[in-house]
Formats: sequence, structure tokens, C-alpha cells
Amino acid sequence: MSARERLLSAALPRAECIHQRRELEAAIARVGGEVTRALQGERAVFLTVMNGGMFFAAALALVVDGDLEFDYVHATRYGDATVGRDVRWLRRPSVRLAGRTVILADDILDEGYTLAALRDYCLAAGARRVLTAVLCVKRHDRRVAGLKPDFAGVEVPDRYVFGYGLDYFGQGRNLPCIYALPEGET
Repeated sequence: MSARERLLSAALPRAECIHQRRELEAAIARVGGEVTRALQGERAVFLTVMNGGMFFAAALALVVDGDLEFDYVHATRYGDATVGRDVRWLRRPSVRLAGRTVILADDILDEGYTLAALRDYCLAAGARRVLTAVLCVKRHDRRVAGLKPDFAGVEVPDRYVFGYGLDYFGQGRNLPCIYALPEGET
């Protein structure tokens, strides 16, 4: 077992399961309906925010009723760490955004620096509108001023959370539930 795998193995017994898979699936189905209604038949660009947004975005895309054009972006503040830094671009979208509606699908809205940078990039590239869809919104007041998601699945406490796309030192993204460590632990 690698050192990283030992970190996850040590964290899981301390963690609380805060959202079960069924609850997450129901939240994603609800968000899919909201996105469908917002698009009103428009063919939007659906941008998955990698890596964490992959699990949510795939499930969401399957419940949005309508045709979508898919691409992805990869920008991070965390990498495999637990503390964010400056936004670092790893991949920008390759599809044309000018004049289009863009849906940004990500795992979590925490402080919002990455999501705000992605939104601003899409608008600067000429997107007509950018809609943000996140699986989780962290409950706190440290968010980028004025930033809130257009669509949100569930709320999570202001603790370190992982699972269902969210990682713990690069591990645990594929856990089917969302877990929270005790307050103050990472």
C-alpha cells in the first residue's frame, strides 16, 4: 500500500458519511431538470472541470434533456494538496465559445476562485452566458464576492470533504458517497 493509500485508509474511519449515493443521484436528477429548463432546447457547450467534476458531469449530462456539445477544462488550485493556491491552467477548451451558452460542471463550490476564473475565461472568449452547475456547495462566507452557482446539488459543511469526485490527497474520488472529516482535520 502506497503512502497516499495509507492516508485515505486512515481518514475513512474518522470521516462521517454526509451524503449517500442515492441522495447524490436524486440531487443530480433535480439539477438535470433545472438545466434542461434553463436551456429551453438550446444546444449548449458542456464543459467538465477536470478532474473532480468528471463524476458529477457525466451523471448530469445523462439527465439533461437535449443535445450538448462536450469539451473539458482543467484548471486547479489544489493539485493533490488540501490547500489551494493560485489558479493554474492545465487545459483550456478547444470548442468555440463565442455567442454560445456554456455550462461549467464542477464537483464543489468552496471559495470559488477556480470557478470564477473559468467563468471569466468563457465570458472573455465571447460566451453569451455561462451557467455554473456544481454537485456541492460548501457552507461558509469566504466565497468570491457575488459568486453563487446557477445549479447546485447538495450542501456540505465547512469541513474537509471527499468522495464522489472530491479527493483526499489525490485518493478517494471514486468513493460513491461524500464524506467529511471532523472539524479542523485534513
